[in-house]
Amino acid sequence: MFVLLAGRSKRKSISKKTLLLPSPAGLPFIGNLHQISLIPHRSLFELSKKHGPLMLLQLGSIPTLVVSSPSTAREIMRTHDLVFASRPSLKAARILLYNNNDMALAPYGEYWRQTRKICVTNLLSLKMIQSFSLVRLEEVSLMIERIARMASANNGVVCVSEILNTLTCDVLCKSVLGSSMSEEKGKLFVEDYFPWLRWLDVLFGLEGELTRHSEKWDALLGEFIEDHVSQLAEGETASSTDFIDVLLQLQKDSSMPFVLTNEQIKALLLDMIVAGTDTSLALLDWCMVELIRNPIVMEKVQSEVRGIAYGEEKVREEYLGKLSYMKAVIKEVLRLHPPVPLLLPRESLQDEYNIPKKTRVLINAWAIGRDEVYWNEPKEFKPERFLGDDVDYKGHDFHYIPFGAGRRICPGIQFAIAIVELALANLVYRFNWKLPSGISCDGMDMEDSAGITTPRKEKLYLVPLAI
Repeated sequence: MFVLLAGRSKRKSISKKTLLLPSPAGLPFIGNLHQISLIPHRSLFELSKKHGPLMLLQLGSIPTLVVSSPSTAREIMRTHDLVFASRPSLKAARILLYNNNDMALAPYGEYWRQTRKICVTNLLSLKMIQSFSLVRLEEVSLMIERIARMASANNGVVCVSEILNTLTCDVLCKSVLGSSMSEEKGKLFVEDYFPWLRWLDVLFGLEGELTRHSEKWDALLGEFIEDHVSQLAEGETASSTDFIDVLLQLQKDSSMPFVLTNEQIKALLLDMIVAGTDTSLALLDWCMVELIRNPIVMEKVQSEVRGIAYGEEKVREEYLGKLSYMKAVIKEVLRLHPPVPLLLPRESLQDEYNIPKKTRVLINAWAIGRDEVYWNEPKEFKPERFLGDDVDYKGHDFHYIPFGAGRRICPGIQFAIAIVELALANLVYRFNWKLPSGISCDGMDMEDSAGITTPRKEKLYLVPLAI
């Protein structure tokens, strides 16, 4: 997770005044880094059990506030949201996102406000999300065909994780860029972009590796933008409007408070691709893992979906609003396995009580979803807890913040959920699922991957049985 260590701080160590907050004893130079594992949300959760839900760590030279309970999260993201509304300047973000010209990791200020407005109003509005319904349906249909084809060629076993990766990548690329990746470009997408999301790669991969990834992606996005500009110049009309089309139109809009540069457009495109693909993939993967481990829940979901869409070739989006139990399953998966277990880091804009300006803040959504004060049997997978419950994804309830809360809440929630709901409904509608021979539910490895987003460490292999 690069948020912990990318970049160096010239600030002095935590002052005596700041040490009024619970702070585990650290070591010279590295502070508390030796106490952070490859899966930081888990080790921070264990530390919070000893030192409390609000503790101050020294990660190298960087003072870092760790938030691990709903009440402390409310203080940071509602009561003092403006104070903690900024992002730290990270080397990886400066190199890969055109000097923080994106929206997700941009520091708080006028540029961030304007780019967020662009994302919320123009890119991720309900109207825009609905405009991609055909893209989602087409790609889900291709996914179903792919599963059947791969099962017949591999003794019935398919790698569900790879299938879901292809699905989410293609949906996002068609929505954002206007077309699916070619085989060569898709290889770049999977192998050369996502490694920078692993925080140890950033720590030890150094600047050269980051620059190499940045140059490749800059060239790739440049090609897509040039293609769109050429089509516009020749008067060609696209069958549908993608994110590049929208951003190029805004670039020419004289009412905009600033002129969007191509670099800013590329940074925003990267935000959309990475956030949408990685979170949707992790969520879908964990949904299938939990369903296969909980056959009674699987039967209930299948019964609901098959009852609603009975006689149809596939589940269409107009049926999704009726699938209350499936929606509860997705909510429960998000509680236990939030795609970004440590929300993107915040940074304080001013001194506040015992917390100095520019202190980094990590909010452990994974720990909050397991808080025993708010959740009955928090380690158990129980979708029923969300039936008839008005808890949503929008950050109103601080015991449930899989997408964050406050000013920095993820603006792409509905975009991601639209993909996940349609894909999951069709996966359970079209197939019965079982584990390959010799593998039991109890033997499944439930360890997270190391990264900003955390799908299961092991790829998921299942046997689909067409109905």
